[in-house]
Amino acid sequence: MISISIYGLGVSLALMTGLWLVSLLIRNVAIIDIFWSLTILSIGWVYVLESESFATRHLIVLTFLHFWAIRLAFYLGKRNWGQPEDKRYQAMRDARGPGFRWSSLFIVFWLQAVLAWLVSLPLLFIFHANVSIDWVDTIAATLFLIGLFFEVIGDWQMNQFRSDPNNVGQVCDAGLWRYTRHPNYFGEAVLWWGFWFFALARSAPLWSIASPLLITFLLLRVSGARLLEQSLVKEKPSYQDYIRRTPAFVPWIPTP
Repeated sequence: MISISIYGLGVSLALMTGLWLVSLLIRNVAIIDIFWSLTILSIGWVYVLESESFATRHLIVLTFLHFWAIRLAFYLGKRNWGQPEDKRYQAMRDARGPGFRWSSLFIVFWLQAVLAWLVSLPLLFIFHANVSIDWVDTIAATLFLIGLFFEVIGDWQMNQFRSDPNNVGQVCDAGLWRYTRHPNYFGEAVLWWGFWFFALARSAPLWSIASPLLITFLLLRVSGARLLEQSLVKEKPSYQDYIRRTPAFVPWIPTP
């Protein structure tokens, strides 16, 4: 199974290297955000093709994986099409100067290739266990669907909010955004806990919990909520009050 995992890492690195070459041509490394989920989908297919069997539960997980990956890539692609490079990457480009075109291979593309490989670890154990569906899979599917609901509906509500010119400079605090400041990030974390439960049901080693812990940490403390809120506080004066009223991550009743 270790060798199959290495194949997954190799595919991830190869895809991200090709994407880096494209980023040099268009001078925009933000395209990596669109292809993050598709890279994980590709790793999943490596594990499927290297497995010795394909059961009903494998089909269920593969369907979930496709829906999540393609939906997220399409949403980000539509949102970012024709837009300038994301501020996060602009800051990195400005800080590193002309050398960024080369260093971005290591600090952006290969780093995210490794992270995608680590996050996708549950898929390795899921697709290499030929067993029937049991009650733990019900928990896993429930977590995935709850997470997908928060991510899809949260993204849709934010897109509707931004499409209204009257909302420019305002804070979205309706729908799911009333109960959590980051329903899409919360949903992303929960659905990966769902994938881990699918793996756990197949006696995956306990250390595989590193996958959902990693994605949750990234969303909370690295490239997700924390980084986004640092810019929103500066750009929108009313965001500080929104922080006071609204739970940061896990949905809950807002403070009056």
